[in-house]
Amino acid sequence: MTLRVGVCGLGFMGRTHLEGYRAARLAGAAVRVAAVADRNESKRRGDLGSGGNIDTGGASEMLFDPDEVEAFADPYELVRRADVDLVSICTHTPTHVDLAVAALENGKHVFVEKPVALSVAEVERLVAARDASGKECFPNMCMRHWPGWDDLRERIEKAELGELRSLALKRLSPAPGWGAAFYGDTAKTGGALFDLHVHDVDLVHWILGAPSTVTSVGTREHVFTQYRFEGRPELAVTAEGGWDLPADFPFHMGYQAVFERGAVVFDSNAANPLVETRRGEAPRVLPMRLGTGYEHEIRHLVQSLAKARTDPRLDGSLDDAVAVTRTLEAEARSLASGRPESVGAG
Repeated sequence: MTLRVGVCGLGFMGRTHLEGYRAARLAGAAVRVAAVADRNESKRRGDLGSGGNIDTGGASEMLFDPDEVEAFADPYELVRRADVDLVSICTHTPTHVDLAVAALENGKHVFVEKPVALSVAEVERLVAARDASGKECFPNMCMRHWPGWDDLRERIEKAELGELRSLALKRLSPAPGWGAAFYGDTAKTGGALFDLHVHDVDLVHWILGAPSTVTSVGTREHVFTQYRFEGRPELAVTAEGGWDLPADFPFHMGYQAVFERGAVVFDSNAANPLVETRRGEAPRVLPMRLGTGYEHEIRHLVQSLAKARTDPRLDGSLDDAVAVTRTLEAEARSLASGRPESVGAG
């Protein structure tokens, strides 16, 4: 049975989802895009343009055939009327929860872009709708699938280099040049704190669990956070995320994981992005699978739905999104107070 997909919002992330579904289909997955929705008429005809901080490929190619795909100006019309099984929600953040709830209530599975919402209460509202619908609702947690990042949790668990001593995460970008009016409004986006740094907060949760306290300095546009974990006072974990860099600054993401007997470093701008150095040995380049995390995540999602069996360890769940949003709220409080803040404190 072919999974029929509707994509709401045809900006950078909508295009990225379309590319992911196309890659999954070319890899043999039974999936096709059956409907799209966007206010822009030219995008509904398949003219999607370019933009974004990561090259996801395919920008110059037609990502759907407008003669074979049902097109809507209103995303709510898509979720009510389109004959689809899964809805990708790539609209602006303030619309995510209401649109996802509508899709669930109309019998669709949902794949919703990050951040799901800017408050725990809103994400919990979506959790309730998911539970009532009997359908699946996945938040985009693509770094769990990103080559070079996807096996970091396993490296830590296997402890081949000994126990983890420190982990430093970094994600830096110029201000989004696409959708500038929207991304320039922190009240709607949550700033880089919620829209960019969220990826690394999810990695922290996925790899190490929820922190007990956070200490954040900087601003919502460029935040530096230290995470503390109950019972592990010796573990040093930090993350930096900002999109206030100059326009010509190349997007950069990376991590440095230091273990008892070595270190693993990822640098997205390096010729060899993933390098391991064991104590007493020369650095060695580690192999990485091809493709982006978006492609691998969507392929895994399609396969999970086809088998009617999901894998929260990889897919992530709305429950994970609640926990991540709780940590982001604590970081926002710490930025405002200038003090460490407990995660989950009201």
